[in-house]
Amino acid sequence: MNFSVGCYADIIGCHPYSDELSEVHINVNQRRNVLGSNPAVEQPLGCRAVLIAHDLGTTGNKASLHDDNGQLVAAVTEPYVTTYGRGGMVEQNPLDWWRAVCVATRKLLAASNVAPEHIRGISFSGQMMGVVLVDRQGDPVRPAIIWADTRSGSQCQRLLDSIGAQDGYRVLGHRLNPTYSLSKLMWVKDNEPDVFQRARRLCLAKDFVVSNLTGVIVTDPSDASSTNAFDQRTGRWSDELISAADLPRDLFPEIAPATTVVGRVTDRAAEETGLAVGTPVVLGGGDGPMAAVGAGVIDESDGAYVYLGSSSWVSVSANAPMHDLPYMRTMTFNHVVPGHFVPTATMQAGGGSLAWIADLLSGTEEPDRFDRLVRSAHSVDASAEDLFFLPHLLGERSPYWNPRAKAAFVGLSRHHGPAHLTRAVLEGVAFNLATCIDAFRSNGVSIDSLDAIGGGAASDVWLQILADVWGCVVRRRTVVEEANSLGAAVTAGVGVGAFSDFTVARSLSDVSAVFNPDQDRHEAYRVQHQRFCDAYNRLEPWFDHSVVEPPQHEAQPPTAPTTDGSLAGMP
Repeated sequence: MNFSVGCYADIIGCHPYSDELSEVHINVNQRRNVLGSNPAVEQPLGCRAVLIAHDLGTTGNKASLHDDNGQLVAAVTEPYVTTYGRGGMVEQNPLDWWRAVCVATRKLLAASNVAPEHIRGISFSGQMMGVVLVDRQGDPVRPAIIWADTRSGSQCQRLLDSIGAQDGYRVLGHRLNPTYSLSKLMWVKDNEPDVFQRARRLCLAKDFVVSNLTGVIVTDPSDASSTNAFDQRTGRWSDELISAADLPRDLFPEIAPATTVVGRVTDRAAEETGLAVGTPVVLGGGDGPMAAVGAGVIDESDGAYVYLGSSSWVSVSANAPMHDLPYMRTMTFNHVVPGHFVPTATMQAGGGSLAWIADLLSGTEEPDRFDRLVRSAHSVDASAEDLFFLPHLLGERSPYWNPRAKAAFVGLSRHHGPAHLTRAVLEGVAFNLATCIDAFRSNGVSIDSLDAIGGGAASDVWLQILADVWGCVVRRRTVVEEANSLGAAVTAGVGVGAFSDFTVARSLSDVSAVFNPDQDRHEAYRVQHQRFCDAYNRLEPWFDHSVVEPPQHEAQPPTAPTTDGSLAGMP
């Protein structure tokens, strides 16, 4: 197929090649290591084979350039817009992703003085669980429906009625839920039939960009496992789920390992990105498993990590899926490391809750608004003053799996100000993730420490709150915001033969700071965590106005989600 990126920009009114570019950050210390103590006799970086990685996140593309040892040399973030609407609509323009990749690649090449022909390979980490539908030419037929969109509740309920919650969970490693691709596809078919008729293939975020670089549409097991249409037992698309969704089988792309060189940069893509024609393109994978690689979590021996991004999660590596039955609080993705899996508990709005409160309270776009608010929160109390925040701005996945859940401040008093509200948000995310950690522990996973990555991991205040709430050591890694793209760089290196396997990731990021829990504060937070859970349980009936009596949860702990798999709060 010969894909283009032309007509769609006119449909949604975007400007795919904006000149508003962000600053490239050069890792000066790493650059000195590359050049050596005597640059005159060392090979300059511009003449060495290097790797480029892109992380297509929710707020922007975090791109990074790595030397031939995998060390981070330079990084740049290119933002793009997310559109939020009523009824749970959350969409993005796929051409914004492509523009961000083109711009970031050119900036990395220019800032690091690397000739395009010295790029040994390029790969991707991408947001998961979304829907990009493309036509015969590879052009999107509508905006991308991203992971946070929850409009497909009725479609998901049809799947639950047909398949059954626990049977579906055993096949997929995930709950059937409207945050996944399958019910979103059904929603498009039901609500936009003319658009759906033009669609010929489903893409995930990184798959769309790979198709623009190579003209090939393919996905990998990690992203496939995020669709609700992938049989984790067989490693293939589930005919049973696709049939239950009444969708055409040929809508779903071929599945290949994340390390596959799926193609090479075409003439057109080279012109737009600045890459050399023929540069190998390694498929890559979903951002959750890529974050695990970036945190050095390759197998079971590597422990747990927490990702503090727009969504936030706790995860480990395992040799088999972890089925949290009967509660189904967790899900399991396929790892990008062959033969491994990443059991995960993800909340919808972790760092996203902090971004929301910062935007709401600061009234400015200044980049230091987060730091100022978090610093102010350090000197006040929230839950200790009976103030709680339920961080369900986008509904919720783990642990409740309720797309109708709402965010709420509970316990506001007249003296509470911006610092208290910010503190409540930081604690609310910590409390919700504490319930997720409890789910792992109840399944026999020992978690005594967690390595923190993602943009939120840059905050000392937040990491100390997490350590105190969870009662375990939290460690910041040296690679924080670029952890996902580091995972993609390692995947690129394995794919083109620069690295023998994924274990090299363990040497590319170290522990830079350790936050030990204060036991007195932890004991106080244990009590506050129960009150936080009680607040959710009391408000759950209110989230759905059709529910009069509180739901009964006889077969599970009071802080766990429903066991029958039905969408919480739905008739």
